[in-house]
Amino acid sequence: MKKIFAYLTLGFTTLTTYAATPLWMRDIQISPDGTEIVFCYKGDIYKVSAKGGTATQLTTQESYESSPVWSPDGKQIAFASDRQGNFDVFVMPSDGGAAQRLTTNSAGEIPSAFTPDGKYILFSAAIQDPAGSALFPSPAMTELYKVPATGGRTEQVLGTPAEALCFDKTGDMFFYQDQKGFEDQWRKHHTSSITRDIWMYDCRTEKHTTLTRHEADQLQEFIHKEHLNAFMSMLSTTEVFGKGFNHA
Repeated sequence: MKKIFAYLTLGFTTLTTYAATPLWMRDIQISPDGTEIVFCYKGDIYKVSAKGGTATQLTTQESYESSPVWSPDGKQIAFASDRQGNFDVFVMPSDGGAAQRLTTNSAGEIPSAFTPDGKYILFSAAIQDPAGSALFPSPAMTELYKVPATGGRTEQVLGTPAEALCFDKTGDMFFYQDQKGFEDQWRKHHTSSITRDIWMYDCRTEKHTTLTRHEADQLQEFIHKEHLNAFMSMLSTTEVFGKGFNHA
């Protein structure tokens, strides 16, 4: 009995220690050749060997840096930083060093990926909805943009949210995660009509193809098409809507 109690005490102490000192490592990205990993820790960007070891700190600003993405050749890292007040897209050598600011808009810009040729960096920001697709004029709904990796003019790619973007090898298509509403992305196993889905976008035809369709959407459609009429026929108007309600 004493041995069991000792094990329980040790386990509780270990869990308490981990809870008190969490390692807030986020935005983990592996290099194109698979040998190195970059990640964000306490507002700075670090790099470590994929085999393990001591991580090297790449940014040392007092600002908050996050969302690192590798260039296709592994020589550059794009990231978001608020060192100029709001989040802008910066690019730096993958071994660290001076960072170049690429965007200057007052909105917050978060990089998603380099194009396969390394010439552009795609990022999300709520800057301007195009007139033809201004469905949700809200700063919570971003658009997709691109900016030259060496600096230059920003161009809009999509007028709808496109997150966690990933190109195919040819650069003719990319895959992305949508955003339909104000879903809490940290809530595990969340299911609703606004749960994110994965899409494929053909840059040549400008066609979007959905690759996943959340079961919540399918369930709602099934209920409406198959069960609602049967439900209404089985129950009286009073049972469904309550006394005093006259269903015309």
